[in-house]
Amino acid sequence: MIERLGVVGGGAWGTALAQVAAAGGEETLLWAREPEVVESVNAAHENSLFLAGVPLSPAIRATPDLAALASCDALLIVTPAQHMRAVLGGLDRWDKPLILCAKGMEEATTKLMHDVAREAQPAAPVAVLSGPTFAHEVAAGLPAAVTLAVEDRKLGEALTARLARPWFRPYLSDDVVGAEIGGAVKNVLAIACGVVEGRGLGLNARAALISRGFAEMTRFGLARGARAETLAGLSGLGDLVLTCSSTSSRNFSLGKGLGEGISAATLLSNRRTVAEGAHTAPVLKRAAEAMGVDMPIVAAVCALLAGEASVDEVVEALLSRPLKTERV
Repeated sequence: MIERLGVVGGGAWGTALAQVAAAGGEETLLWAREPEVVESVNAAHENSLFLAGVPLSPAIRATPDLAALASCDALLIVTPAQHMRAVLGGLDRWDKPLILCAKGMEEATTKLMHDVAREAQPAAPVAVLSGPTFAHEVAAGLPAAVTLAVEDRKLGEALTARLARPWFRPYLSDDVVGAEIGGAVKNVLAIACGVVEGRGLGLNARAALISRGFAEMTRFGLARGARAETLAGLSGLGDLVLTCSSTSSRNFSLGKGLGEGISAATLLSNRRTVAEGAHTAPVLKRAAEAMGVDMPIVAAVCALLAGEASVDEVVEALLSRPLKTERV
């Protein structure tokens, strides 16, 4: 039976998920690296650094000690993708469920997070939670739905039962690869949509980019073994639509800055939080090229982030591609 949950990662999304876990009054442990987060959560029931202004359940207790999580029945892992292997390696041997909530691919290996987790903690059952969610809305109790992907259906049912709230609805899937790819690719496409906004290219251009970006996501996902229906669901198309439509998205706002003419180096250096798409884009491009999957929008984002081309140049390159029949 899964009762006590721990959350590894004290950023906005980790804090929001701790709020979900603690909504029924169950004590929830939140591990945070930053001492000011631990102090703020425990003393003021607020994460003033990453989620200011949102009152948190008093059932959430923050800790800087990973070992304190040993008493939990399952852990939600909400660290940035590039730090997941190191953080999981910092846990003692773990044989209870790990629910992965980071969206990205490991830079050194191009592996998805579930593969990283299985290598770092081989005894642990692994699930993936992904979908169209902004942390501040989830923490405030506004309605949201997500995909919870896990190969063991009995475990999936136990996890969904523990996480479900009247305002937070997990849908169960066994397509772990599909759920992960949707979350990873949409972050890169959100940067591209932000560029469209920042450059003032209009809503027609954004709709076209979302549609053709989804085609890229689908091509890549199918090549990696994902199912088309997963990519068309909450963790794929649903998350893509949300993240490509609002400056509440860190990736969209990064792209908006690029579209306004600010350099990637300047934008990234001024950020306290991580725009995962900036890390994922070159990894995704490398993986796609290795499999022979065409992803021109992803390649364009990489060129912008690397300073290899201007916004006008990448737009011209995309629009001058050979005309073709519409297909995935």
